Amino acid sequence: MAAAAGGAEGRSPPSGPSPRPGSPPSPAWGSAVVVLSSDSEPEVVPLAERVKRRLPRGRPSAEGSAALGEGPCGSGQRPAAGGGGQAGTGGVLGAEIRHWGGANGAGGVEGAAPGLSGAALTEPEARPGGSPPSGGSAETSPVPKRRKYSQKEREAMRQAAWQRRKEREARKKEQEQEKERKKTLAKILKAQRPGECQKYITVVLDPAILQVEGGAQVLAALQSANYSCVVERQAVPCSITWRRKAVIPQTEDGDEWTEEPNVLVLLRLEEFLSMVRGYKQEAQGCAEGQKETLQSFVAQVLKKMPGKILAMTVVEVEKYFRCLRAQSKKRLQQARVHRNEGDEQRRKEVQDSGLEISRLDVEEALVDLQLCTQVPVTFFASWEEVGEFATMFSKAVAEAPYKRQQENTGFSFYLENKWCRGVKVDPSGKGLFEVWKRQIQQFNRVSLEMAEAVVTAYPSPQLLDQAYSRCSSEQERENLLANILVRRGEGVTATSRRIGPELSRRIYLQMTSHDPDLYLDATG
Repeated sequence: MAAAAGGAEGRSPPSGPSPRPGSPPSPAWGSAVVVLSSDSEPEVVPLAERVKRRLPRGRPSAEGSAALGEGPCGSGQRPAAGGGGQAGTGGVLGAEIRHWGGANGAGGVEGAAPGLSGAALTEPEARPGGSPPSGGSAETSPVPKRRKYSQKEREAMRQAAWQRRKEREARKKEQEQEKERKKTLAKILKAQRPGECQKYITVVLDPAILQVEGGAQVLAALQSANYSCVVERQAVPCSITWRRKAVIPQTEDGDEWTEEPNVLVLLRLEEFLSMVRGYKQEAQGCAEGQKETLQSFVAQVLKKMPGKILAMTVVEVEKYFRCLRAQSKKRLQQARVHRNEGDEQRRKEVQDSGLEISRLDVEEALVDLQLCTQVPVTFFASWEEVGEFATMFSKAVAEAPYKRQQENTGFSFYLENKWCRGVKVDPSGKGLFEVWKRQIQQFNRVSLEMAEAVVTAYPSPQLLDQAYSRCSSEQERENLLANILVRRGEGVTATSRRIGPELSRRIYLQMTSHDPDLYLDATG
């Protein structure tokens, strides 16, 4: 208690109402140091009161007891921990008592009044910052408890989480597949474009082509056009087929190839003439020998290569006809020299002439072949032309998928782009001539050439109206445009005709009539 008293002397207690003398002392308040607030001003304590505070516990003087008994607890009751009210001795807190214990350690809980409860002394320590309560009894807030789920609820939560994760993975996989599909489609479309499609085409030639006279020229022409060429034995001798490389292989074994449906057969001149001769004999009713014809040859090819689109070429047919004409002239000259020879020589000449094939025989055989099988046969003068044709044919085969896709517009009819879109007219008047031509072309049975002839003679509707006003009679106005020439074609095939009175009358009525219901085709 001496140390506590020394601490009280060293520090002036806070200001507050001093206890009045004569009050009954509190039994547990003799050794307590009273501190009201750290913010209050210090007050000088008299010497007598300081001496009373130094007295041992349980032996307070009457005067001191009377002095301490006055105040909020003057009735002899013990002050409540954390009690509010006036800033006197009744507002003493355990934390403040601990504070005035000082460094000597004599104060604190041990020097506190016995009437103060332990909760009042320890409560400020449990609060954050050690701040004393503002009033009333302190109550600790309850800690929120974590909810406990049942086994069934936990299982449902796990199933929902697994389902959400599965849906996310499925959406992610679907997005990746869609991205890969678009990438593959773009790559396929790029491979079908002209200039790129040739890289995926391989030309397959039969070895018999290289054994003929101009077969090497055909191979050289294909290689010069940067086509990949392979020499393999085909089902039909002297034939050319094509293979297309898959842009996206379906297997990892290697490149995938698909056979194109086209096949080109190179017929030698002797084989072709023999087939035409067989057709001629069959047409004449000669059943001897039953020689092969063009139709029978095509049937054999399609049997060996079912589903193929066949085309055939023949070289030097014109050369054969030239030689035939030369031989005919030579025989005529010899016939004039040996005019008096016997009948045996004449019969031999007739037999030799029956074996010859004329141009008419060839044309008849080709017409019959195309009507029955729709297989085209192309003639070439040299093997160099055959090589160029094989190159063009290969390009057409390579670009066939791209052209089929371009033609698939979804319409059953073809709309010309130039005719469907409108005519743009500039502020300067450029484009009005085209509008005027379109107006004339809207008449029934008026072609582009006829419209161009009219607008060339009268470049604007105003000029045509002025020409009508200069005419002296109605008949002259109706026939004003009748003699305008319409030219078609160019060069030696160019033709010309007149507009005619019928169209001239319709244009005149359309330009001058005030009847909105006039039907032009029914007039006259």
